[in-house]
Order: sequence, then C-alpha cells, then structure tokens
Amino acid sequence: MKRTVLKFGLYGLLTGFVIFTLHLVLGIKNLDYSTNEILGYISIFLSLSFIFFGIKHYRDRVNNGVISFGKALGIGVLISLLVGLGIAFADFIYTQFIDPSFFSQYEQQLIEQGKADEIIKMTSTTAALFMLVLVTIIGFIISLISGLILQRK
Repeated sequence: MKRTVLKFGLYGLLTGFVIFTLHLVLGIKNLDYSTNEILGYISIFLSLSFIFFGIKHYRDRVNNGVISFGKALGIGVLISLLVGLGIAFADFIYTQFIDPSFFSQYEQQLIEQGKADEIIKMTSTTAALFMLVLVTIIGFIISLISGLILQRK
C-alpha cells in the first residue's frame, strides 16, 4: 500500500507543481483573481484525480482485484495528504517569496469590489495550512466516491 500511495501521491504532487509552474510562466499577474482561483481549483482537482487511479492500481495490480471500502478510503486520504502538502508548499513559496504583496493586493481588490466584509487576514503560513486542509477535505470526498465505485470483495 505504501508504494502505491507514494507513487500516485507523487504523481499528483508533480501534476500540481507542473500546473503551478505553467501558471507562473504564462503570467499569473496577467489574470484577475477570480480566473486564478478557478485555475487553482482545476489544478487541485487534476492533482487529486490520482486518488482514483491509485486506488484502482492497488486493487487491480497489488491486491488481486479486491479492495475494501476502508482500504480504498485510506489510500485515497493518504494520497490527498501528499498532494495537499505539495500544494501548501507551493502556495507558501508563492506568497512568501515570489509575490509577498499578494495578500495586500487581494484585500485591496475586495475593498474595491465592496466586499471588505469578506476579508480574512492571512499570512503565508495560514494560507498554506488552509490549502492543506482544503485539499485534504476535497481529497477525502474524492476518496469516498472512488472507494464506493472501486470497492470489490
């Protein structure tokens, strides 16, 4: 199980890094915050798609075509933790070193849009922790669905 989690977790993590790097190269600054947010969620979902493939791989190639719902859920959550750590790390690096003014600019945009009441003070660390939790929760949901689809006794 450990090899499957590491393999597919790293695939998801690398997918996230590739999309993040492309995003930076193509010009994150040239897009508005809502477009960047949508691209971020697409990146998360593409990275987390490896949960399904990891569970399927374990069932078909490692465990002779059999997997319980609990084992599938466990594999999926562990893969999502790896992906979440990668995305959290990338988010931290971006907001701490690449664009340290990100939070103040985002707050200014919310104020200009009349959404000052939606501002939550964030630091690079709290944003990274938020991303880790968010990705893990989304990964848990994908793991539940994948486990239900792929379980075989």
